[in-house]
Amino acid sequence: GSCRHRCCPGRNNACWAPGARRALCYCDSYCQRTGDCCQDYLATCRRAAVGCAVGPWGPWSGCSSPCGVGSRARSRQVTVPPRHGGDPCPDLKQRRGCLGQHPTCGTAK
Repeated sequence: GSCRHRCCPGRNNACWAPGARRALCYCDSYCQRTGDCCQDYLATCRRAAVGCAVGPWGPWSGCSSPCGVGSRARSRQVTVPPRHGGDPCPDLKQRRGCLGQHPTCGTAK
């Protein structure tokens, strides 16, 4: 079977071609894990693979708690989505702990 004009990212059971002895072969990137790729999968599809690219991290947010234990978060955006079985995107969000220390903390009213 041939993957010409047929390369699919991820697991896609509709992305197949007729193979030898009436068996189906696949042109999705998951076929590398299952071992049922069409003979020309690597030459045809991996050459066209585009890995995910992301932008820089944004600034950390303020602490979620003005007084005491809270968390901060930051994020980044996908600039180039993965295609044709390219490398997946890394984490787009991060979170870390913080201690809120607003000037009014600890003052009784």
